[in-house]
Amino acid sequence: MRRAATVSRAVAVFAPALALLAGCTGGAVEVPEPTPGKKAAELCRALVKRAPETLFDQNRVDVDPASDFVAAWGDPPIALRCGVDRPSALRPDSELMVVNDIAWLPEPADQPNLFTAVGREAYVELSLPPSYGAPAEGLVAISDLINDEVPALPDGEL
Repeated sequence: MRRAATVSRAVAVFAPALALLAGCTGGAVEVPEPTPGKKAAELCRALVKRAPETLFDQNRVDVDPASDFVAAWGDPPIALRCGVDRPSALRPDSELMVVNDIAWLPEPADQPNLFTAVGREAYVELSLPPSYGAPAEGLVAISDLINDEVPALPDGEL
């Protein structure tokens, strides 16, 4: 009888820890939710809804908090946020990279892992951990999506 009580007590003590570990391996990834304005919010909802199910051969995963403006893939997570603020590093002389007609601001400049699409009615941010290698695959897929869903600003505006 004493052994059964010890086992029950051990299960009671470790069950929450096991549940927490289970949540770490299959749970949602934390991605800060942007707060776009009304027009950008409409555009971003459509963009995120059409975001691919896989990126860099990684499956889409749930995000926390759940958001119409955020998508994520894989582990470590690749994160897309639509409707973010204008990047503080964006200046008239910023070096941008253009992928399928979308201008991206890479940050940091020496080894970028954060790319923000600029010159559109909503800023779109793609965070790519360095472990995925060159960003081309992700930037091409998301650039095509942005072209379809987020209108360009007038020429010369970023």
